[in-house]
Amino acid sequence: MKTVGSLEKLRGFMMVEILIVISIIVVSVLAALAVAQKSIYLSRQSLHQSQAAFLLEEGAEAVRIARDNAWVNVSSLNLSTDYYLSFSGGTWTLSTSPSGIDIFTRKIIFSSAYRDANEDLISSGALDSQTRLATIDVSWLEGGQTFSKTIQFYLADIFS
Repeated sequence: MKTVGSLEKLRGFMMVEILIVISIIVVSVLAALAVAQKSIYLSRQSLHQSQAAFLLEEGAEAVRIARDNAWVNVSSLNLSTDYYLSFSGGTWTLSTSPSGIDIFTRKIIFSSAYRDANEDLISSGALDSQTRLATIDVSWLEGGQTFSKTIQFYLADIFS
């Protein structure tokens, strides 16, 4: 025979079980939401990294096109100056006016190139006026943090 006291104990125990089950469900849902949020952030970051890599490659090709059109397009540019690409008149042009592509900023800086006695490229030595070091930087702001990808390569006046 059950007494009133034992029924209240059962109700109390049942209440504790319900609270534990609800707590487990809430923690599980919050953990799933945290995982989903992190995966969305990482997916977006991966997408931006890929887009930046494509913009670097496009920038390198555009600089090569400018060189191929005429070496003076590269040799006449001021060294250590930020240049930005724009596509107009069916070709790429370099200007000092900042321009962005969606969330990205792509800048190009040209530096002098130097060679040693063996005609190998080095960081200092005899100035090579027929070669330039191009540095392309793509940067973007994501989540309050600035990310950047950079590529460097040499351009030479191969057509004269």
